[in-house]
Amino acid sequence: MLATGLVAVLAASACAESDREEPTGDGDTPSGGTLIFGAAGDPKVLDPAFASDGETFRVLRQIYEGLLTTEPGSANLVPGLASDLPEVSEDGLTYTFPLREDVVFHDGTDFNAEAVCFNFDRWLNFSGTAQNPGVTPYWQDVFGGFADTPDTPNIYNSCEATDEFTAEITMNVVTSRFPAALSLPSFSISSPAALEEFEADNVTGSGDAPTYPEYAMEHPTGTGPFKLDNWDLANGAITIVRNDDYWGETAILDEIIFRTIPDGNTRKQELEAGEIDGYDLVAPGDYTDLEDNGFDVLPRDAFNILYLGMNQGAWEGAAAAGINPALADIRVRQAIAHAVDKESIVSSQLPDGAEAAIEFMPPTVDGWTEDVTVYDYDPERARQLLEDADAVGTTLKFYYPTDVSRPYMPDPGAIFEVISQNLQDAGFAIEPVALTWNPDYLEATANGLADIHLLGWTGDYNDAYNFIGTFFDAKAGGIGKLDFGGYNNEELFTAFAEADSEPDPAVRTGLYEALNAQIMDFLPAVPVSHSPPALVVADNVEGLVPSPLTSEDFSTVSLTS
Repeated sequence: MLATGLVAVLAASACAESDREEPTGDGDTPSGGTLIFGAAGDPKVLDPAFASDGETFRVLRQIYEGLLTTEPGSANLVPGLASDLPEVSEDGLTYTFPLREDVVFHDGTDFNAEAVCFNFDRWLNFSGTAQNPGVTPYWQDVFGGFADTPDTPNIYNSCEATDEFTAEITMNVVTSRFPAALSLPSFSISSPAALEEFEADNVTGSGDAPTYPEYAMEHPTGTGPFKLDNWDLANGAITIVRNDDYWGETAILDEIIFRTIPDGNTRKQELEAGEIDGYDLVAPGDYTDLEDNGFDVLPRDAFNILYLGMNQGAWEGAAAAGINPALADIRVRQAIAHAVDKESIVSSQLPDGAEAAIEFMPPTVDGWTEDVTVYDYDPERARQLLEDADAVGTTLKFYYPTDVSRPYMPDPGAIFEVISQNLQDAGFAIEPVALTWNPDYLEATANGLADIHLLGWTGDYNDAYNFIGTFFDAKAGGIGKLDFGGYNNEELFTAFAEADSEPDPAVRTGLYEALNAQIMDFLPAVPVSHSPPALVVADNVEGLVPSPLTSEDFSTVSLTS
């Protein structure tokens, strides 16, 4: 069994402290030892096919690899288990991946083209509970349905091992999402032997409360620079150890312990006390204090969006859920947009380098354009729009999360206070609704229960659809997401289909620019800001390169004296 109790964690902590005091090298020579990293939450599961959240991905990126990955410190696509970027057929449907040789999985079995196709066929043939969107969200978001769901469009067609180290993947349609989506941890390659031995596909229970099989909880088997040693679920600690048989440059550290410390202030105190060596999601107000005390704050480039969602109530059941019909009026949505003081939020609530957003993706993504309708902070204009709509005094149920810090939203409560006051100044009445992040808040907003709410997104890969398509393309039932009102905008949906299927990158960029303009005119939500979240490490931690995708590789990290 993997759960060995708090004793193991404390023993490892003592070992880490000893390693820090007596490194194996001299002077500033990098050494092995144990790094203890403070995580904001527990991993959900250790099978990447079922993973979707940042804390799970942080661990899985060290254990697994996919065909493609991103360049350290950027969102640029580079080869992973593929030895080069794929060749693409003239019709844009077939991708030929040359694969690295002499790679083995953690169980000693060989990585090859048959293993790649085994994984793709596995994903396509998920059944039962594994088909629930909460269990396999990224397969469904990127590729669509499954082999036995012919009514659900599927952009994936087949995978063929044309020789031992060449995998040919064919799509049903041209899409901007492929192959960039293969850099996601969810599409990492697992050992076929381990998947079969530990019945990896045997997910039971409901989609809301699945029970995962032995593979996903105790035997994750990839090709990465680290492998699982212990997952102490009871005490919120997971230990990974160096993979000495790694095909590339082996990791420097002997092991890493990811300790779950949900509270940001507690993470800071643990770092200052020497109990951990680093943590993520540093509060902006702590930067100076940490740096003054000798810690290294490592900001990432901003690759996210914080937004204020607005529910137009254009879905069956909205009235019964108490959604305010006033938000169906574009003038009311425009009033909200003009009421929000983005610059105040950027300057008072977010770290240096944050910027106000004018659309729903950062300027570094192809398809961003300055040629959109911009809703400047203008309380008088907001009130006039409300008067024109006969909506002064409209009450809005404003949902915001508690007990969480996100890269785009370090302090939700403080941001709520700013926007709430902005809206009241413009003539709205606010009914605050505070809920715990997971599952209460996420479920409530996803199910369209809020009039307005705070949420955001950190890009998975460098593609316009990954931002605006995720938000505004047609979802289940051919309508927009419920938290944006379940709207039906066929003009937008048609434009998304055209842009996503355009094979020429330059033409596709222009189509996404036009889509950004359409979205900002339609205004289903208010983009607020792009924020550069930061990690922090002790001064003896070297080699951690911050990633805009929060996809840090810990194999380059070392401890020095």
